[in-house]
Amino acid sequence: MMTDVLGFRIVGPCTSERRLVDWQAAFVAHASLDDRIDANQEAYLSAFVFGDDFERHLKDAGSTKGFDGPCGSEFIWFDIDRTNDLETAQRDAARLSLFIVERYGLDEDELLIYFSGSKGFHVGLTTKLWTPTPFTSFHGVARRFAETLATAASVAIDIGVYDKVRAFRAPNSRHPKSGLHKRALTLDELMYLSVERIQELAREPLPFDLPSVSSKCHRAATDWQEAAQRVDQEAEAARQKRIVSNGSGTLNRATLDFIRDGASAGDRHRLLFSAAANLAEFATVAELIHAVLSQAALESGLSPSETRRQIECGINHLKGTES
Repeated sequence: MMTDVLGFRIVGPCTSERRLVDWQAAFVAHASLDDRIDANQEAYLSAFVFGDDFERHLKDAGSTKGFDGPCGSEFIWFDIDRTNDLETAQRDAARLSLFIVERYGLDEDELLIYFSGSKGFHVGLTTKLWTPTPFTSFHGVARRFAETLATAASVAIDIGVYDKVRAFRAPNSRHPKSGLHKRALTLDELMYLSVERIQELAREPLPFDLPSVSSKCHRAATDWQEAAQRVDQEAEAARQKRIVSNGSGTLNRATLDFIRDGASAGDRHRLLFSAAANLAEFATVAELIHAVLSQAALESGLSPSETRRQIECGINHLKGTES
């Protein structure tokens, strides 16, 4: 189940401050046109949600840049933009939406569909259909999952939205150039209204309800697991290539998370495999010991030279005991 709930909100252009928020509360406020939301402003929410480590990073770094911890998402977003060809974007968004509805046996109101307010459309698939847990490479799996569906539907999507700290236009917010709002649409409106009529509707914001899902979808869960396996396989191939080129390993964040926290039933086989493959990169036990212990030692106040010396002393002490 999704446990990470934090995100960021931007009021004004994307260069403005990223403010820490309860992501779902902020999203619902935009969807319902809460009195605290000014729909005539430009506004963004993070595409993904995070845990407490994101709050610490934002406080310490002063920005989202460089954050590489776990993330999750309430929705998998599909961004269909066609510069100067909104009719094609509309047709592609309708094709993709129909494909997703048919593949997962959804009611039409279980998808979130928007006119972006400018040159395209956004489609949101709720992850409540399979409730994936947050993890470090969640955003990469989301991209592969979305790309696979879009390719099957013969629709090109914008892959930039899957950056971990991506800002994504908030529902009902106003586009600064067109003056139009990111406006929710039904599937029928997407399929049958003219572009001109959709743009006319987008002159005003519209409150809407979030999808209510009563049951899980096994096929969606299977598609997600297959996407995760492909991402892991590609990461392992890249790790093996690094080993061949420089003969050394790097202890990745997902391995540390698994050692510290374990994993849920749906992810434990995959994450255990990934952690074992990562540990197998190390050419020697000594190299692995340094990788496991160094960060904690540095964070406790030891200097890099003191850290290296004490670890080497410990390793050499063991060797002396065994001789």
